[in-house]
Parts: sequence; structure tokens; C-alpha cells
Amino acid sequence: MARRLSWEEPSLTLTCSPAQKQTERCHPDETRPFTVREYARIQSFPDSWEFHGSTANRYKQIGNAVPVNFAKAVGLSIVEVLNKI
Repeated sequence: MARRLSWEEPSLTLTCSPAQKQTERCHPDETRPFTVREYARIQSFPDSWEFHGSTANRYKQIGNAVPVNFAKAVGLSIVEVLNKI
């Protein structure tokens, strides 16, 4: 059962593999799983970021990651609080 993501709504949680039974994520327009690069873009990795290992290992690295923009926002919030102390 593939779940087609929307262009207009936030993404579902990404798993360590876009093609697992019951958790498959599908491209918004095409009936196919996301490429490694598309998966990374959803997690807000810059296109220059390199993932290493097999395709399965690269999906796993992305699926286990905290989204880059979220991590940056949390880090900046912590810095702001610490600067006020």
C-alpha cells in the first residue's frame, strides 16, 4: 500500500526505506518510490551532502536523521536561551 505524498502538505514521517510494506512513500505525481536524493531533500539535506554505502544504507542514513532545518532551528533556539542567561 503506497502513500502518495502531497505537494501542498507536510511530508509523512520518512522511514529507513521508502518501499517497506505498510510504510511505502510514493512520489506525488509518479507511481514510484522516491530516489535517494528526493528522500534527502524531504529531510532538507543540501544537494551537496554525500551519503555513502549501498542504496539501502543511504536510505537508512536519511530515514534515521533529524531533518536538517529542524535541527538548525532547535540549535539556534538553544543558543538564544543560553545567550540570555
